[in-house]
Amino acid sequence: MNLRHLQFFKELARTQHMAKAAENLGISQPTLSYAIKKLESELGVPLFEPDGRNIKLTAIGGTYLTYITASLNDLSQGNELVQQLMNPDTGHVKLGFTYTLGQELVPELIANFQADSQNRAITFQLGQGNSNDLLQDLANEHYDLVLASNVEKLGASAANDVLDFIPIVQQTIMAAVSAQHPLAVKSELKVTDLAPYPMILFTKNSGLRPLIDQILARAHVTPKVAYEVEEDHTMAGFVRYNFGVALMPYLPLLEQSSVLLKPLVDQPLQHQLYLVMKRNHFITPSVQRFKEFSRSYCWQHYTAQDRLI
Repeated sequence: MNLRHLQFFKELARTQHMAKAAENLGISQPTLSYAIKKLESELGVPLFEPDGRNIKLTAIGGTYLTYITASLNDLSQGNELVQQLMNPDTGHVKLGFTYTLGQELVPELIANFQADSQNRAITFQLGQGNSNDLLQDLANEHYDLVLASNVEKLGASAANDVLDFIPIVQQTIMAAVSAQHPLAVKSELKVTDLAPYPMILFTKNSGLRPLIDQILARAHVTPKVAYEVEEDHTMAGFVRYNFGVALMPYLPLLEQSSVLLKPLVDQPLQHQLYLVMKRNHFITPSVQRFKEFSRSYCWQHYTAQDRLI
């Protein structure tokens, strides 16, 4: 079915006059007449009938007009939306990120990005989760970009076959103890200092869990697992009430009166975080602009300064 013929039909239905409709459309009357007859032939029903010297819609034509009008309006709105999305100054970015990054890095990136007047009209849709869930959603195109850990597998596929991982910042890992814990008096700790105590660990689907397991293995520590949790503040809550100690990222907004984060003197490993996008997948100009801004900003303000989050 020819889209132009549907537009011709809509205009003829509005004017109910062949000559006026043809003039408004900038076509000849025979061209308009041919288009309407072809449309009626495809549908197998008459859409117009004579009305004196003019024409009018048939009952079926009136019903059809309702749906054609709605469809053409939706199409027009869709075209406008595509134009907006393709405008690098007025686009939309669907951004996913792990829980910890919502405390500082993501707000910092968006605030500095939108500080440029050219970017102020670009809007964001935000989502949080663990790395595995975020990256699966990215593969399913629920996000444009994700800030998360690397993972080896995405379903049955190797993650690197589906996604591009761009190193962006590193995150320091610290020991977390309650203010009443015997280790609270020490200004810094070794990983082995945690060994005698119950531990709160991240769940196995957390992007941080492989690194935590590696840190413990390097120190020859077999953890006494009290609980496994997914999110950093939940971990801090359990530490606060003395359910165990923990290894976790530095949380810039954590009130360290009841939960203390201690540097680890024998732990050289850091948590590498990535800006992730779907491999060989089209992204809009506004998403491309935010991606490049994020890479440049993190290089200047973190990597080049040996600064961790």
